[in-house]
Amino acid sequence: MEVLTLGWILILIGVILLLVEAFNPGFFLAVPGTTLIIIGAVSLLFPEIFSSTWIILIGIVTALAAAGGSVWLYARITPDKVPSTISRDSLAGKTGIVTKTVEHENINGKVVIDSVDWSARSADGSIAVGTKVRVVKSVGVHVVVEEV
Repeated sequence: MEVLTLGWILILIGVILLLVEAFNPGFFLAVPGTTLIIIGAVSLLFPEIFSSTWIILIGIVTALAAAGGSVWLYARITPDKVPSTISRDSLAGKTGIVTKTVEHENINGKVVIDSVDWSARSADGSIAVGTKVRVVKSVGVHVVVEEV
């Protein structure tokens, strides 16, 4: 295969990898994509490079630089806020507001607790929208609440 053709193929594959990374971020394709684009461009400028051992050094340096640049970029665009985690056991006793009528017979009701929506059912009876409630317990992916 001709070196110029190989250079364009490397660039094309690199661009495809970067596009996949852009639509599905995760740091896994940015480094090889960037490395392939740079090696492809170098091979277009200096076609004889593939017949020397310099291509290995260029590949390693390019991959390291791309990895460092990707880590720096992701660190800049990632929010500083630590994600909140809530275990179902930590919900008992918390208070919230009913956003969709809560019934005893089903879990179609909705409550907001600490800015998080939860499916809910009442300990007994019906609880109207806007009513303040307290979590009695959590069962699976829903909470059981009572009016405060």
